[in-house]
Amino acid sequence: MPGSLSFDPPAFLYQEYRDTSKQQEIEQRRQRENLSPEVRGGTVVGDSGVMSPPVLQLQLRNSSLSLWQNLEAVQASGLLTQLPHKEIIMQEAMFELVTSEASYYKSLEILETHFLRNPVLISTLSQSDMHFLFSNIEEVMKASERFLMDLEHRIEKSILISDVCDIVYHHAVEHFSVFIKYVINQVYQEKTYRRILEGNQAFREAMATLEKHPRVRGLSFTSFLILPFQRITRLKLLVQNILKKAEENSEREANAIKAHQQLEQIVKDCNEGVRKMSRTEELISIEKTLEFKSKSVPIISHSRWLLKKGEVQLMAGPKSTRTMRSRKLYQPVYLFLFNNLLLVTKPSSSGEKFQVLDSCTRAMLRTEDLEDQGQMLANVFNLKLLENQEDRQVSYMLKTSSMSDKLRWMCALTPNRRTRFMSTSAHQADSPQVQCIQSYSSQEPDELSIEMADVLNLLERTDDGWMMGERLHDGERGWFPSRVVEEIQSKEVRAQNLREAFRIQQAQEGGGGHQSGTRNDATKSATRT
Repeated sequence: MPGSLSFDPPAFLYQEYRDTSKQQEIEQRRQRENLSPEVRGGTVVGDSGVMSPPVLQLQLRNSSLSLWQNLEAVQASGLLTQLPHKEIIMQEAMFELVTSEASYYKSLEILETHFLRNPVLISTLSQSDMHFLFSNIEEVMKASERFLMDLEHRIEKSILISDVCDIVYHHAVEHFSVFIKYVINQVYQEKTYRRILEGNQAFREAMATLEKHPRVRGLSFTSFLILPFQRITRLKLLVQNILKKAEENSEREANAIKAHQQLEQIVKDCNEGVRKMSRTEELISIEKTLEFKSKSVPIISHSRWLLKKGEVQLMAGPKSTRTMRSRKLYQPVYLFLFNNLLLVTKPSSSGEKFQVLDSCTRAMLRTEDLEDQGQMLANVFNLKLLENQEDRQVSYMLKTSSMSDKLRWMCALTPNRRTRFMSTSAHQADSPQVQCIQSYSSQEPDELSIEMADVLNLLERTDDGWMMGERLHDGERGWFPSRVVEEIQSKEVRAQNLREAFRIQQAQEGGGGHQSGTRNDATKSATRT
């Protein structure tokens, strides 16, 4: 039956597919660095609408990492000798979107049949815990099933895939809102899971047994729970990949732009929903620990969120040689930096309460780097409050635990200070770039979670192993350890990455093939490098 989901699922679970696919992307970029940019494949254009035999779908579902050109039906059709190299690359990009969806659906099926429907596991949980743990996963599954069936119907029509982004756009508009509800609920989902795991022995034992089953291939239950958000972000990147390869002003480009804009909005709504939930909870938690000695500052606000917090050393007393030798040269203070406010506090001996010593709006902060003057003044900078809570100008000399910590505080306190390298948005043709070779989850608010194969513009680096970057595909920026990335050395590869980023940016802003003068100049400049 066309589009039927009764075939055997792909060989890979989505988690395995995703990691392997990203590793391939990294390797391809490395190969591009080592090849001449002029090396191109290609043959005479041919026109073919060869119908695919039913075996194509069977192969599709059994080999989520197979290439379109390796399918028996494609090889038998003679298309590979007729199509230009560009079109073969486009077919691969569209085919990957379909195969990855099949792999994702297989993983969702395991979440449902192996965990959600397991009678032993169900017996250990209350109805409300079941709801918080699994949320609307069944709606998410139905959305994926409908989407996959439509994609498979398209491939059944012809092994030469006409397009997939029109299908993506339709489903993103009609059905993908279920992702937003699921992802926003993940805040409660994680808390519920930790609480049940700690306090429910029967659940803990049932889960341990289920996770050991060969079906889950050694993957954790939580790796299945987070699949929907990983999928919607990955889907956006797969559409971006098609958009990069689409011919300008073509129907494929127009469909890719529409699909990308719709997915971008869904991802934004997901992120915003999660941020609002976690930010409000974080503000409530912080406010409970604060003690104001004079007038209090209301902390909880919908327009406020935490950017960075932590202990630094405040230089106390006169800067004399005698004081320099004194043990009390520095005293600990704890900074809470929000997007629009700084609190300077003194931690209690227990470290659970913080007495607010000073406050200032973030716009009225200035930082000044101090040159390293030996061990005593290493990692020291000046923080100036142009107008503090008492409407006075105050300066603090602060010492951090490391060079990277100093730079991170300065960048967070005064975000408009110049970084060592230029931002992508400044349209500089050749700034340093890195690609992520090992996924990293942010540990602090000023850090950036990055995935394997992400490409980032380098903005700042420290000698003790940290970098600040701006991700090319969405402009998000933050700090990450330099060990999880490698520099892209080739000018040609960096220029191509920039051109692709500008094209995505134009698409997102609704420009399509029509470029603004500034961006066009930047793209031309990038092309020349």
